[in-house]
Amino acid sequence: MHQRVLVFAPIGRDAPATIDLLARAGIAATLCRDYAQLLGDMEAGIDAAFVAEEGLFGQDLDLLAQWVSRQPAWSDLPFVVLTSRHDEPRVTRWRQELVRGLRNVALLERPVQPITLISVMQAALRARLRQHEVRSLLAAREQAAAELESLVAQRTEQLQQVNSQLRNEMAERARIEESLRHAQKLEALGQLTGGVAHDFNNLLMVITAGLDMMERNQDPARRARMLQGMRQAAQRGASLTRQLLAFSRSHALRPETVDLARHLQDMKELLDRSLGGDVQVDIRLKPDLWSVRVDPGELELVLLNLAVNARDAMARGGVITIDGENLPDWQGPNGRGDFVSLCVRDNGAGMSEEVKSHVFEPFFTTKDVGKGSGLGLAQVYGFAQQSGGTTEIQSEQGVGTAITLYLPRSEHDSTHVVALHPDAAAAAPSSTGSVLMVEDDVEVAALVRDMLGDIGYDVIHVSNPDAALGALANARHLDLVFSDIMMPGGKSGIDLARELRQRRPDLPVLLTSGYIERNRDEAVAMGIQVLPKPYGLEELRLAIAAVLEVPH
Repeated sequence: MHQRVLVFAPIGRDAPATIDLLARAGIAATLCRDYAQLLGDMEAGIDAAFVAEEGLFGQDLDLLAQWVSRQPAWSDLPFVVLTSRHDEPRVTRWRQELVRGLRNVALLERPVQPITLISVMQAALRARLRQHEVRSLLAAREQAAAELESLVAQRTEQLQQVNSQLRNEMAERARIEESLRHAQKLEALGQLTGGVAHDFNNLLMVITAGLDMMERNQDPARRARMLQGMRQAAQRGASLTRQLLAFSRSHALRPETVDLARHLQDMKELLDRSLGGDVQVDIRLKPDLWSVRVDPGELELVLLNLAVNARDAMARGGVITIDGENLPDWQGPNGRGDFVSLCVRDNGAGMSEEVKSHVFEPFFTTKDVGKGSGLGLAQVYGFAQQSGGTTEIQSEQGVGTAITLYLPRSEHDSTHVVALHPDAAAAAPSSTGSVLMVEDDVEVAALVRDMLGDIGYDVIHVSNPDAALGALANARHLDLVFSDIMMPGGKSGIDLARELRQRRPDLPVLLTSGYIERNRDEAVAMGIQVLPKPYGLEELRLAIAAVLEVPH
């Protein structure tokens, strides 16, 4: 790197001698004739300055000090000052001020040996060279920082784009999974249609034929048997309807504590109807089977899918076995813990290794066109994974297939919606009262009015929540409001109960519905009991007794 020294010695021969001496040492030097040129050349850029002290006498040193203070952070220009022979106190003070103003100063006293001058100047130039190296490093760092900042900005933008794309893909995947789940549910409901229609026609046959026979027969014993048969048929129909409504409800996965023994026992009748008479379902559960935390509706769908697949694998019929047992401290997909295994086993055709390796893939099926979508086992696998468990398949051609669900144990006992069922008999309420009945169906209202009258209550009937609030405003004495949940006109029984809680918090409310699943959470949150439809006289009496806390 070529370096340049500025020489300012305007008096005598100090300047030419110094320039000549530096030139012989290989140091380029430039003559500066006055103070203004010194300031200008320093501004233009030099590597060191050789200044004779006499040239600065009488000059405005503040200008020089200001230039020194304005240097960039990397720069500290070296000054070599040749002192004069004046030693008066005034000159000494002036010299001290000069050193403070110039900062990086080397003082040479006369007479100066040539080797001393060259050595000092070479040291100053080496120091300046290091300063330039620092400048280069700082520039490189600033450039690297700028490039890094630009790279970070670009990368951030890329990540934002990727993140946005990922969110869109996740939303699309969730939508597709929900569509697949809905499609599989529709397919499973299609499997139910034949058996359910057959059973409902049988139930209607019992009721309609029984009514015809009662019109033609006056024998009390036979009429009593017919009434009992029709009552049992109606109860079976109500039970089947509740199962279908619970099975077909549509919502996001809502895990809750499920008592497997009770749940499977409740499903057995549904499975028997769906699978046909040539296939039997044998449920074998170990004693004290733990509860699990799953979505009960999805569990029903999974078990129905597995049972239908097992039935299809047994061309000549057979037995489907559902085994359940506790697995303490089992190694699950997310670590060790307590699990419950549910195994659906058949003795059908079995699978080859090739088929078994693809069975959990969506849309993979070995069934004929129109006989299956290939979603069933994919839904089974997804359900197990989302529930914190896993799935395992064992199959051998000619022997059969066993598909096992491993589900995590629930930390709590199973819970149930606050709904009233005819589980016990009790005496009728000890006193009569007045009931405001809200029911939009005229035929149902007429029947329930008679039922309420038979158990000792006066009935005020209105057909919608607005009319009920109007009746309440008439200052009538009421002991109970008994309202259907599902009604036309925009307001439901839940809405009515909410307004009654604000206006008359002391007035008991009993709700009824043919589909309590839809309003389960709201009713439970408000502490309101729900009587499922259809209900009989005894169920209605028990429900009212429970709401009014009548001793029984």
